[in-house]
Amino acid sequence: MPTFDIVSEVDMQEVRNAVDQANREASTRFDFKNTNSSIEIGEQELVLRSSTEDRLTALRQVLQEKMVKRQVSLKALDEGKIEEASHNAARQRIAIRAGISNDNARELNKFIKGLGLKGVSSQTQGDQLRVSGKKRDDLQAVITACRDKDFGIPLQFNNFRD
Repeated sequence: MPTFDIVSEVDMQEVRNAVDQANREASTRFDFKNTNSSIEIGEQELVLRSSTEDRLTALRQVLQEKMVKRQVSLKALDEGKIEEASHNAARQRIAIRAGISNDNARELNKFIKGLGLKGVSSQTQGDQLRVSGKKRDDLQAVITACRDKDFGIPLQFNNFRD
């Protein structure tokens, strides 16, 4: 019986590369001069720091451009509020979301069942979804429908097996 998995993953190596490029650009650009702008990467979050809110916004835009160039979906970034930091600086935390939450899994299951394809079923397995069906064409229709609808998270389709 053909199956495939729906997952939501983020390539952390590409995120690190995008952060390095954004930091390098911030250190050389004239409009970031003497603003102490930087991006720090943690386990599952990024911390942006700058001297003012508008420089922080510009730094976030540079980071987003670098992420898009490296094919990291911006849907995986959960931006927090801009906070006041010490020495009249601004700081923003951006969480990196990976995996499909229970709410998103329920929404995906409901959507797949709502397609009305005969013999197609889906089940949650941890932070991914396993979709199985009798016909390969039905599974490809599910993939196409899931790509067309926006669930608010980046989706990848792995392990397509016959």
